[in-house]
Amino acid sequence: MALHRHVFLGLAAASIAATAVFAESHGNNPAVSARKAHMSLYGHNLGTLGGMAKGTIAFDAAASQAAADNLLALATLNQMSYWQPGTSNADLGDQTRALPGIWAEGSDVGAKAGALVEAATAMQAAAGTLDGVRGAIGGVGGSCGGCHKSFRAPES
Repeated sequence: MALHRHVFLGLAAASIAATAVFAESHGNNPAVSARKAHMSLYGHNLGTLGGMAKGTIAFDAAASQAAADNLLALATLNQMSYWQPGTSNADLGDQTRALPGIWAEGSDVGAKAGALVEAATAMQAAAGTLDGVRGAIGGVGGSCGGCHKSFRAPES
């Protein structure tokens, strides 16, 4: 029993060390990598909905609903582990565009995240029709922009 525990602890320590070396060698903190991946998923689904709203993608009710469902799932996913103190651009340089204000006392980042959930909920309800998507896309874009304007550094 004790041998198994030592083997497990040894493997766990090796795994943690390997993860840290991998993250450092690739220039990204794992939390930053997770939030970048999450933002890419937002972008993919918003690209579908926005393209349909603009008419650059043919409207497809099933694809629209799937993208809206995904958007709401992403917005309501617990992201706390992505937003660790010490992972702003002030801490990690060009690895991230997240501004330190996210973690500041009195930050309204939670309210802005709530606005995205509300907008994504409205999009999910409207996604069955092209007019519905066109009517709801502005709220989604506004909620994304509200957070990005306050808490994301411009691209350099």
